[in-house]
Amino acid sequence: MTRKILVTGASAGIGKAVCKSRLTAGDQVIGLARDFSKFADHHRENFNTIEIDLANLDELPTEFTELSHNLHPDTDALICNAGEAIFGHLEQFSYKQIRHALDLNFLSHVFLVRAFLPNFKKREQGDIILIGSEAGLRGGRQGSLYCASKFALRGFAQALREEIAATGIRLTMINPGMVKTGFHDNLTFRPGSDTTQHIVPEDVASAVSLALDSRCGTVYDEINLTPQKRVVEFGKRN
Repeated sequence: MTRKILVTGASAGIGKAVCKSRLTAGDQVIGLARDFSKFADHHRENFNTIEIDLANLDELPTEFTELSHNLHPDTDALICNAGEAIFGHLEQFSYKQIRHALDLNFLSHVFLVRAFLPNFKKREQGDIILIGSEAGLRGGRQGSLYCASKFALRGFAQALREEIAATGIRLTMINPGMVKTGFHDNLTFRPGSDTTQHIVPEDVASAVSLALDSRCGTVYDEINLTPQKRVVEFGKRN
């Protein structure tokens, strides 16, 4: 069965892997991101891309209403993946940076779900998959803002799952450990280079498919992914 899947943060990393996985599965995919110039095959059939700044909350209600009411009201699933790394001591960040981090990593997902939830309820079906992080399971040094955004997303997921349990809508939270992507390019730490020391984006895409393709009536509440060995390398990339 062909479904219409909407993916945020679709131009790179986990989002890109999810898009490719679902296109291979025969789904129609709507990708949202700021820039698709580095997504070499984003013009492929059944893949519609929309360039949007998901941290601009003032514009999102209008843009998401257009998506949910006019352009893609028949969307079957939301993969809320957009986000960015923000690590450091709290006082290092300006108030503007703090607002930007929480807007993108948390509130953009809440806004998107809010826009499509009435459609899902009307049809009595739909999938919501939130890409969290192991940072939403435990706090860590210099992660106050990033952890806060992921803890908030996890709390949102748990509460909303209770609200929609009788509606036919499924909600899954996926919490990856350290994934080998460009996420760490501007950070002073990254996962280990050995294959047992990191997750790859395709691992997360497989978890997304596990939730999407499960038997109707079965919900994967949370899926936690971790490397076999926890190794962190320090220092910026050369």
